[in-house]
Amino acid sequence: MPSPKKILSYPLSIIFLIAFFGCLVIFHPIQWFCLKFFGYQAHKKSVDYLNFMLMRSLNLLGTTFHFENPYTINRDQPCIIVANHQGPYDIPPIIWYLRKLHPKFISKKELGKGIPSISYNLRHGGSALIDRKDKLKSLKTIKTLTETLNTTHRSVVIFPEGTRSKDGIPQAFSPGGLITLFTAMPDALVIPLTIHNSWKLMRWGSYPIDLGVKVRHIVHEPILVSSMPVRQLVQKVQEVVLADFPEIHRRKREPRERPAQKTDS
Repeated sequence: MPSPKKILSYPLSIIFLIAFFGCLVIFHPIQWFCLKFFGYQAHKKSVDYLNFMLMRSLNLLGTTFHFENPYTINRDQPCIIVANHQGPYDIPPIIWYLRKLHPKFISKKELGKGIPSISYNLRHGGSALIDRKDKLKSLKTIKTLTETLNTTHRSVVIFPEGTRSKDGIPQAFSPGGLITLFTAMPDALVIPLTIHNSWKLMRWGSYPIDLGVKVRHIVHEPILVSSMPVRQLVQKVQEVVLADFPEIHRRKREPRERPAQKTDS
């Protein structure tokens, strides 16, 4: 038999979903208007406040957000935000609390259509939409993004696990995307970010949403890309991001490497 908490979450989740998708629908034309008539800065403001409102809709479920960032990060260089990934609700706090860094995302192309507000922002807000089946084209798209970031001193967000953790236990980082970004952005500042508890929102799947979840984002000390060799930096960032988990939630493994291809002898 479901717990009283889960039973209560069913009607409250309906209210949340109405508020959440209502925000997406309302902000879609707002984004279009801001971008068409006032340009990038106005469009970015609309995206910032969209994500602020998405967080407020989660408050209807008793969700709270704690974003810990004791560091002053100046926008005199591009940034690479590296985080563990627990679910779609990881993203609104990153966009809102790190809005001064203009965070952009590398997303699969399927997200570039069909979702009010989100798809529009991915297509027009400076993020990169990639086709995972076409690696060469994806690399070119990412390279174009990094060139823009190097010039504008904006930031890119990457979740190196490759997929979200459904139980909060982090996976080892896949180094490919990190190596690509670190190599293409040698003057960047790496911002390690640890996310806690957002997986609990979807512990029962997409519906219902759990109640009273305390989501935490913790920014760790930034690291210059140029401060160490790229592969050493990949290992260092993984250690920093995952070190904040209790021992029971840590999987002490090296970053995943692609298996060596067989060669004819």
